[in-house]
Amino acid sequence: MNGNIIDTGGGTSQYQSLGTTFAPTRYTTVQGFFKQADPKFNSKGYDLLDDSFGLIEQGPDRWHTFHAQIDKLNREADKQTTYKVVYLARHGQGYHNVAESKYGTAAWDAYWSRLETDGNITWGPDPPLTPLGRRQAEDINTAWKRQVAEGVPLPERLYSSPFTRAADTLQITWHDILLNKGLKPLILERLRETIGCHTCDKRSEKTIIRERFPTYDIEPGFSEHDQLWSTDYQESPRQQALRIQQQLNQVSPSEETYKPSNLTRERARSLVGSQIFDTDPSTFISITAHSGVINAFFRVVEHPDVSILPGGFVPIVVRATSDPNERGQSFAGGQAVYAGPFDGKLPPP
Repeated sequence: MNGNIIDTGGGTSQYQSLGTTFAPTRYTTVQGFFKQADPKFNSKGYDLLDDSFGLIEQGPDRWHTFHAQIDKLNREADKQTTYKVVYLARHGQGYHNVAESKYGTAAWDAYWSRLETDGNITWGPDPPLTPLGRRQAEDINTAWKRQVAEGVPLPERLYSSPFTRAADTLQITWHDILLNKGLKPLILERLRETIGCHTCDKRSEKTIIRERFPTYDIEPGFSEHDQLWSTDYQESPRQQALRIQQQLNQVSPSEETYKPSNLTRERARSLVGSQIFDTDPSTFISITAHSGVINAFFRVVEHPDVSILPGGFVPIVVRATSDPNERGQSFAGGQAVYAGPFDGKLPPP
């Protein structure tokens, strides 16, 4: 695959991509490019915005060298292997983050998270960014502009969680870097935060999402109402990792996707990037999501656990292979966490 055309609504943008597409059997993180991939890396107090996003290569040509190294990996890879660079971002501060800090994690998980408000702060469903959260996204935007001047490879595709706080973070981050050039973000259901119990993790209706983000694409099959959220059950970390693994390599969409009542066949082909490795040949991609998604992504691609604060992100070089003799961890078979009916009572201090 020596290039891909991305439908941006107002025309097309061509990016040269050397990656191939298939359903991988294993994902691994490639060390030696970013400091955060080192198992010994200490993320406490680390600010990647002042350190070329953690790139190990130094010098004025560092990003050009990095880009050339990734291209070389893909050129020399066999047909069962491909490499992608994933800029994995967490949304800026939301009102649910403020509430959790106010009450503490234990009381938040047991009681407050299952309400929508305390009378002063409203955090559910689908809370927006706080003013601080918007400033955090603006800081990321400024940092990207600095690195663009130094030659950083920009994402060829932008993926977003369906939650407002993530889609807004993406908008603020990329509005005058990529969105103004016609690149359309794609909203994916599987990139949402941990499913269940917490009202902040119940998404808005599809109609509302379209109204808030009219320039974004939404993947085919996205339901009008949130059919996944539950008041009594919460997704386990194992289930969430399985969800992210499926997002990376799920099978291609059926012919139902291409029905004229849904969208044109050409338009549908621009949306099948929802299978990230299975159908999207882009080498550089951005995902804007949540802490739970990021932690699950780390498990799937065998990346060390690092702390990503609201508004932060981590770049990861991912190697994917479809070699039947090389398989990653299986996350199938996990059970949801049963929280039980909410009795409306505060837990004891």
